[in-house]
Parts: sequence; C-alpha cells; structure tokens
Amino acid sequence: MSKINGYSREEAENFVKYICQGKGQGKTLTRLFEEYAARTGRAKGSVRNYYYGLLKSTDNEEVREILRGSSLRAENVRPFTDEETDKILREILRQKSKGISVRKAVLNLAGGDDKLMLRYQNKYRNILCKQPERIERLMRECGISDDGGRRAIEESINNLCDRLNSGLREENGRLRQLIRRLSDENALLRLQVKNLQA
Repeated sequence: MSKINGYSREEAENFVKYICQGKGQGKTLTRLFEEYAARTGRAKGSVRNYYYGLLKSTDNEEVREILRGSSLRAENVRPFTDEETDKILREILRQKSKGISVRKAVLNLAGGDDKLMLRYQNKYRNILCKQPERIERLMRECGISDDGGRRAIEESINNLCDRLNSGLREENGRLRQLIRRLSDENALLRLQVKNLQA
C-alpha cells in the first residue's frame, strides 16, 4: 500500500472523512486536529501539517481521488510585506501602550475578522520571539517608552521558549514510544516471516 505524505492510503481516506464529518458538525479545524491527534497518538502540529500538506498535494492523482467529493480546500495566504508588518506592529504597540491587551488590539485591528485577527496575533508573536529588536525600533519610532517593556518582552520570549521546549519534550516522548512500538511490531513480523519460511 502506498504512502501519502507519510500516511497509508487508508489512513489518509479516514483522516479526510474525519475532518469532513467534523466540519459538518461545526467543529473548528483546530479542535479536529487536537481530537485526531489524541485518537491516533500523533502530535497536533503534525496532524495540522499533514492536513495542509495533503491539500497542497493535488498534483498527486491518489490525493485528488481521496479529496474528490470533499469540500476541503487550502487557501492561498498572501504573506505580509515588511511595510504591512511594521504598520500592524505599530498599531498593536500603540494600543498596548494604552493598556489594551495584544488580543484586544489585534481584534480591533482586524475589525472583528477572526482569521485576520489570528494572522495578526501570530505575526506579532513571531516577531516578538524572533526579532525583538524590531519591536524596540518600532516602539522608539512611535515614541512609546520602554518602561519595563523590555523586561516584559524578554519574559514573554522566555515563557514562549519554555512552552516550545515543553512541547518538544512531549513530542519526543511520543515519538520514542512510537519507535518502540514499531520496533516491537517489526520484530514480531520478522519472527512470523521466519516461522513461515521454516
């Protein structure tokens, strides 16, 4: 049986059916990824990546066959330009300086559009984590004093890194269990083949 982006064809078909049924019940993709991950022992991030990888593999005939009849589609997301990113960040920082939370600031900025809000929030967090100097530059440009902001940024980065490390440790533990299970199954199969040949 061929593999489709790391899943067997049967598992890919079951996965697509599971997602379609869940969406039909009004569940969010995030929730479906979490539930599927819990059911299968896969990591939520891996399930999400598989979903989008599958939807972008429509040049593969097997994938087209599996997706046929489903309403699953991957949206093309246009990345923010540097100018757009700076404009978004400035507005978030201005609102933050007035005591508004980042979540509320991105909701205001997105005009209530949940998907856009999530994109803004993810962009802010990504820049905060990977380019804190950019945040500092924009704060200076906006005339926003640091007043402990640097400590808050560093604390946020440290907390984020701690959460990421914790998630990686959990994922590594799950992968080690999976490797042990697969090694045991492999040994059992070798034994069965040996017995059949005897």
